[in-house]
Amino acid sequence: MLVVVSDTHGTESPRLEGRTLEAVREAELVCHCGDFMTEPVLDAFEQEATEFAGVYGNNDPPAVRDRLADTRVVDHRGIRLALVHGHEHTETAVSLFGRQSNADLVCVGHSHRPSFQMAGAVPVLNPGSHADPRWYRPAHAELEVSAKVVAGRLVQPDGTVFEQFEIER
Repeated sequence: MLVVVSDTHGTESPRLEGRTLEAVREAELVCHCGDFMTEPVLDAFEQEATEFAGVYGNNDPPAVRDRLADTRVVDHRGIRLALVHGHEHTETAVSLFGRQSNADLVCVGHSHRPSFQMAGAVPVLNPGSHADPRWYRPAHAELEVSAKVVAGRLVQPDGTVFEQFEIER
C-alpha cells in the first residue's frame, strides 16, 4: 500500500491518529505534499514511514525547504507519482507538470480539500489534510497497486472511506 498525506500543519508532532497512523505505519511508501510546518514534524514522518518522499509547502520554514524540493517524481512498483504542494500551480500547470513528468498520478496539497479528479491527461489526487481539515473533512489517501489498476480511496482518520477511484495502468 502507498499512502499520500498533506497539510499536517504541526509544530511538534505529525498529528497522526486512528486509521491515518495505521496506514502510515503499514505503507510501503508514504508521500507528503507539503506544509509540515516544522522540522520535527518532517523528522517524525521520516521515522514512521518505511520509505518516505515529500515536497515542501508554502508554510514550511527554511529548515524544511533545505531538506526537500518543491516538486518530486517518485517511481513505485511500476507507477510514477509527481508530487507538488500546489500553491504556485493552476489546474493547467498541475496538468502540465504531470505530463512533463510522465506521471500516472499527480499528488497535490494546499487546499486541504480531499479530491480525485482528471485535470487534462493525468489524474490529480489531493489527499486533503488529516490534521487540519479546515472546512473540509479530515483525510488521507491509500493506494493499492496491481498489474492492471491502481485502486485508491480517500479515508478519514476514523477509518471511514468516503471516495474510491481507479486508475488504469
